[in-house]
Formats: sequence, structure tokens, C-alpha cells
Amino acid sequence: MAKIQWKPGNMIYPLPAVMVSCGTEAENYNIITIAWTGTLCTNPPMTYLSIRPERYSYKIIKETGEFVINLTTERLAKATDYCGVKSGRDIHKFEAMKLTPVKGVAVKAPLIAESPVNIECKVTEIKPLGSHDMFMAEVVAVNVDDDYLDAQGKFHLDQAAPICYSHGNYFGLGNKLGSFGFSVAKKKVKAKRKGR
Repeated sequence: MAKIQWKPGNMIYPLPAVMVSCGTEAENYNIITIAWTGTLCTNPPMTYLSIRPERYSYKIIKETGEFVINLTTERLAKATDYCGVKSGRDIHKFEAMKLTPVKGVAVKAPLIAESPVNIECKVTEIKPLGSHDMFMAEVVAVNVDDDYLDAQGKFHLDQAAPICYSHGNYFGLGNKLGSFGFSVAKKKVKAKRKGR
């Protein structure tokens, strides 16, 4: 199998497709769909968004210093795409997509009620990188839908049918292949039944 060299570019796929909500009052609430996001640090819990300065939400997040990352699902796929292609300059996306804004715990930016996970964030630094600026932020609260909690309190995001983004397309996540550490886990020995 031969390798073909391409020019340098972003080829780390798939990526999360998240809806980021921002604004401090109902009339200026907005949602932007972001794929350039991820984990920066565990302790303190930190994340980031990379946003083009010309995007409508850029100014809102820069001025307020906060936002909410709302994880997306197959049920939210249309809204996720819509909030990425339509501008908040022209349309109120919560109303257009019939999404429900919910008051956050630690930030004024709204949560999206229909999302199974809402991650409230406060910006700690904005780093200009080129086409995008990176908003580094501390996670100040996490809200999860209790529909996906089992009796032991374990959260099952897979039951919400999360989606990802790859090369211009949205995908469901498919089948579970293993849990962390499965490659080195010792195999369980089946107990022999008595009388055989």
C-alpha cells in the first residue's frame, strides 16, 4: 500500500460536533456549531474552542468571557448543522430550531435543554493562531440529563446516540469496540459447573 503526500492540513478526524451557546440575555442568545474543540487539561478541567474572528459568536464570547459546550446527538443532527451554516446576525437559532434555553449554574450563557451534556466554561485566555483564535477556558460546571444515569449513578452517553463530524459529514458513533484497558485485561476464567 503506497502513501500519497498531501499539503499540511487538519486531518485529525473524526471530531466532536458540538453546539456552543453564548450570550447573557434571551434576545442575544446564540448557538454556533464547532468541531475545533477538545480537552486541554484534567486538573483544573480545561477545554478550548477555536473560532474565526468574523463569526458572530466570536464577539459575544470575547465580550462575555463565557460559553456552554452542548454535546450533540442523532436527534439534534439537523439543529447542529443549521447552527453551523446560519448566522446569528440574521436569525435567532434557539427559536428557529425550537431549542430550549436553560439557565446555567455558573455562567449566564444558556444551556440547551435538549443536549444530554452541557459544559459551562469561563474563558481564561484567547490566543490568536491565524485563521482561528483559540479560546482556552476552565470548565466551571457540568450538567447531565438524568435519563442516561443508571441505578449506580453511571452516565451512559452512548444511549443518547452522540454524533461526530468527519470531512464535512456527520456520523453516529456505531458499535462499542472495547473499554479503556481492554487490550491488556486478563481474561475471566469461567467457573466449572458442579456435577459435570
